[in-house]
Amino acid sequence: MKQSDFLNIVLPFKDKVFRLAKRLLVSTEEAEDATQELLFKLWTRKEKIGEYKNIEAFAMTMTKNYCYDRLKSKQASNLTLVHSNYKEKETSLENKIEYRDSVNQVHQLIQNLPEQQRTIIQLRDVEEYDFDEIAKIVDMQPTAIRVALSRARKTVREQLTKKHNYGVS
Repeated sequence: MKQSDFLNIVLPFKDKVFRLAKRLLVSTEEAEDATQELLFKLWTRKEKIGEYKNIEAFAMTMTKNYCYDRLKSKQASNLTLVHSNYKEKETSLENKIEYRDSVNQVHQLIQNLPEQQRTIIQLRDVEEYDFDEIAKIVDMQPTAIRVALSRARKTVREQLTKKHNYGVS
């Protein structure tokens, strides 16, 4: 396989790989390293790429596994879950602060979810994968993914509502 063919296959989902890595590893530098590592691994397997039914799902699975390995390592003991893709149009400073606080609260609530729910909510609600693609990435049945996603969303919604209603009679 030529380099140009490889790039045509891999580049369309490179940003999704980075966003998943960023969601799991937090650090932009760690996410860049994870993305580079994934691209290197795919390059070393370039002759076998045609054998995979869905190379994007395969790449996302590899990224998820690499990130989990990094999080388990001693070097990554200081990494936490943060997401900074939130951008907004021009609004007042007060609204910007309020939005930022709300987004940070949601990210903190997502961070407190079990690892599986956190990954599923990232893949479905941020990366916008369909359930079949998520099933391949996390090796679960689509029905189980729907249940886990529903529970994750419900937990985040209830905790956010509880925080917003704190002190209100």
